Amino acid sequence: MKRLMLMSLLFPAILFSQTSGKVIKISDGDTITVLLKGNIQKKLRLAEVDCPESGQAFGKNAKQFTSSQVFGKTVKFTETSTDRYGRSIAKVYYDKDKYLSKELIKQGMGWWYFSYSKDDSLGKLQEKAQQNKIGLWQDIHAVAPWEYRKMKREESKNKKEAASKTQMKIKGVA
Repeated sequence: MKRLMLMSLLFPAILFSQTSGKVIKISDGDTITVLLKGNIQKKLRLAEVDCPESGQAFGKNAKQFTSSQVFGKTVKFTETSTDRYGRSIAKVYYDKDKYLSKELIKQGMGWWYFSYSKDDSLGKLQEKAQQNKIGLWQDIHAVAPWEYRKMKREESKNKKEAASKTQMKIKGVA
């Protein structure tokens, strides 16, 4: 009896752990928006992959690849957590059993986000793409998106500091 009660309590969690929605927007290679029941839009950041930013080489290619795979399709997703911007991080599946993050890595359109993933098979797919110079791995100077974002933050910080020093000099002369 207890087992039956436990199963009845767990069944809704199992049933609703995976959600589906129609992909209505591709923000970049690793961020999509899905339309849920009740016309609710939900922005999803793909789990386990980090695609080049729009200002980086292959950023547009990654976005186009994601669009070609899922735009307009109904996908299934499992939310794993949220990021610092409040976006849901999710594993997105399409065409029955294709895992979008895996397909991006396999096609050299993104990096395995090893800091946030325990799936070593994705690392092996990345190594294979690198060895075969697929996608972004054609560029021997490819910069990981997290390094690119860090460089951009530092550039911005340096510009603000320089502007602040200029303002101080102007005020000191007056």
